[in-house]
Amino acid sequence: MMGLWDKLMGEFVDVIDWTDDSNNTMVHRFARQGNEIKYGAKLTVRESQVAIFVNEGEVADILGPGLYVLETRNLPLLSTLQHWDHGFSSPFKAEVYFFNTRQFTNLKWGTRNPIMVRDSEFGAVRLRAFGTYSMRITDPKLFMQEIMGTDGNFRVEEISDQLRNLIVTRFSTVVAQANIPVLDMAANTEQFSQFITNKIAPEFKAYGLTLTQVLVENISLPDEVEQALDKRTSMGMIGNLDRYLQYQAAENLGKSDGSAVMDMGVGLAMAGKLSDAMRSSEAPTIPPPLPQASWHVAQGQQSSGPHSLSDLQAMVKAGSLNASTLVWQAGMAQWQTAGTVPALSSLIPASPPPLPPIP
Repeated sequence: MMGLWDKLMGEFVDVIDWTDDSNNTMVHRFARQGNEIKYGAKLTVRESQVAIFVNEGEVADILGPGLYVLETRNLPLLSTLQHWDHGFSSPFKAEVYFFNTRQFTNLKWGTRNPIMVRDSEFGAVRLRAFGTYSMRITDPKLFMQEIMGTDGNFRVEEISDQLRNLIVTRFSTVVAQANIPVLDMAANTEQFSQFITNKIAPEFKAYGLTLTQVLVENISLPDEVEQALDKRTSMGMIGNLDRYLQYQAAENLGKSDGSAVMDMGVGLAMAGKLSDAMRSSEAPTIPPPLPQASWHVAQGQQSSGPHSLSDLQAMVKAGSLNASTLVWQAGMAQWQTAGTVPALSSLIPASPPPLPPIP
């Protein structure tokens, strides 16, 4: 009876495939008692999958998406390793691993401890950052050799901590070497994310992975730096304090009756005096000396310097330096035209606007 049953079961076509109903499985080993596979079995490799045959611990054939009949022509390396002859038709033993090559997205990363960066405006600054990243398997054989081993059901959680630590470590190095102002990082997270992705992506290739995207969702500064920014914003509003007070007084005047006109007049006068007093208190009694900063000037394809401000004044008078001349000094991220540098714009005489058209 058992012999008849075995004969009947042998007539069925052996089917090998894998459908994934999870969102975190990276590698799945096809379960088969004794790893025995029927010669001529049907193998289905779906889109976003790669199948690898392993013979006695050695990687043999790698098959991409498609429908295969497992014979010597489709498994040349396995045929060689198992010494199949042309008339071979018996079941054979081999391990089959399915690799999920789709993107694994929304994986979290973040700096557990603040990282120290040197900023041109604030000096040494401690900052934190966090976001998400996406990756996929692009070299299944290398991933098996370097990371997975013989794990029959490898999930994202088994490598996410290692990848997160890799991103954080490289992020700290890249930020320290990039010399990008902290405010520019926080204000341009999209461009900064692409910059970080390009710098860290090569590290993932050593694992058979591709880092498709790193998103920097937030960069937080220390409380003292944020307070300094708030003070700077408040000080920027003082220059228009008189307009603000006049506007407030005018609005209140429009809402009040005629008996409050005299009070409003007094309020306007006091607002003007307050504004004048604040501006006069800000003006120093003795003007500070001009800073003798060292500047470099681009002339053609060569640069000269360092020059002091007095040197630059002489160059302006001689006509060798104008608003479009490129200049640089320590602390600047790149060369800038002299007309866009606040410290030099006052040295360059303003050009008259074009004449109006003749009617």
